[in-house]
Amino acid sequence: NSSESHNCAKSILTSDRLQIVVTLSAFFNETWETANCANCLKNNSEGLSNSTVEFLDLFNKSLTCFEHNLQGQGINLSPNNYTEVCKNCNETYKMLNDLYNNLQRLNRHGGESGHSAHLCIDVEDAMNITRKLWSRTFNCSVPCSDTVPVIAVSSFILFLPIVFYLSSFLHSKQKKRILILPKRIQSNASLVNIQEKYS
Repeated sequence: NSSESHNCAKSILTSDRLQIVVTLSAFFNETWETANCANCLKNNSEGLSNSTVEFLDLFNKSLTCFEHNLQGQGINLSPNNYTEVCKNCNETYKMLNDLYNNLQRLNRHGGESGHSAHLCIDVEDAMNITRKLWSRTFNCSVPCSDTVPVIAVSSFILFLPIVFYLSSFLHSKQKKRILILPKRIQSNASLVNIQEKYS
């Protein structure tokens, strides 16, 4: 009805007491924003961004590698023996992890989607799943390249107090107390002896 002051859409959306359409719309919009879903899409939201497609492809390759190497080890696999998975899937996992780190770095500067925030929830969840499988389930660990410098610096810092106290002990002059008898006492004693001799 054109004579009504409020528009038709508002009337339909708020017609029921719960305003279920408005509530659902607000919920989905908030979920979309919180999950940073726009960061998985291109600028004009025509489809997934190239980096997201590349990441999801590597993610699927990693899961396939995990599954393939688990099947190759047989049924009687002990829970702590996943050496084949760690050895054969190391390269794929490393590529996935490096790509994720690069996407995080790029995303801080706006990224491919134009939104500067966290990565979208699909990418973050995929990486969390992969890292959990790699570190907790398969107990694969990548040796840290910073181990040797950290140990060297820690040893140096722990050794400093020993060097300090040792050097202060060696360089300080130890003064020994020497008792020197005064000459006057000796002379008095000699006078007494002389007097005794003559008396």
